[in-house]
Amino acid sequence: MNRPDKLNAFANQMRQEIAAAVGQLGERNDVRVIVITGAGKGFSAGADVSYTKQLADHRDEEALRALVRAGRDVVIAIRRAPQPVIASVNGPAAGAGASLALACDIRIASERASFGLTFNRVGLHPDWGGTYFLPRLVGTAAAAELIYSGSMIKSAPSATSPMSVVVDIAAIAASRVSGSTFPISTPLEEMLEFEEEAQVRCALSDDGAEGLTAFLEKREPNFGALK
Repeated sequence: MNRPDKLNAFANQMRQEIAAAVGQLGERNDVRVIVITGAGKGFSAGADVSYTKQLADHRDEEALRALVRAGRDVVIAIRRAPQPVIASVNGPAAGAGASLALACDIRIASERASFGLTFNRVGLHPDWGGTYFLPRLVGTAAAAELIYSGSMIKSAPSATSPMSVVVDIAAIAASRVSGSTFPISTPLEEMLEFEEEAQVRCALSDDGAEGLTAFLEKREPNFGALK
């Protein structure tokens, strides 16, 4: 992902390009491992909040749904890829950026890395499969805490270069991958559909409008439940 000046926040056709790249690599017999990382100091800050707010302000439900579905397509492409998909998390992974990392088979984090499903900070709902993968990786209680708090958690310090770890794991995986894939389960697809409905409702709500505005104005939101 190459938008370092915006911490690789998803804008324009980035979602479609990621899904297409993973899909194309997944079809190549000479590709044994896929690694996703971000240029610059961050993995991905998630959605471009200013664009999401623009769609919400215009009550453009169709465009909001298209935005969520584009993220869903990335997740499905990753889960359909027959190769292992590794997230090399070189910095902050927030919102949809964290969900992207969660959707990968393996996550390797640098000392600069941090993770957070920060959607509720801007009045939105997790998407990109975050509600599906996080409980399965950390348990339901920890997942609920992370989702409800919107907190960012830091990576543990390491003396090993994360990219060297990625290269080592990728080399091992490449030498052993048999070409089998993990099937997409119906529960994941149902959860992705649920996320779409919840995300659009949140984006078009009063709290969604307040959260998006507050983020762009660099202040704390004043959600209805907190008044």
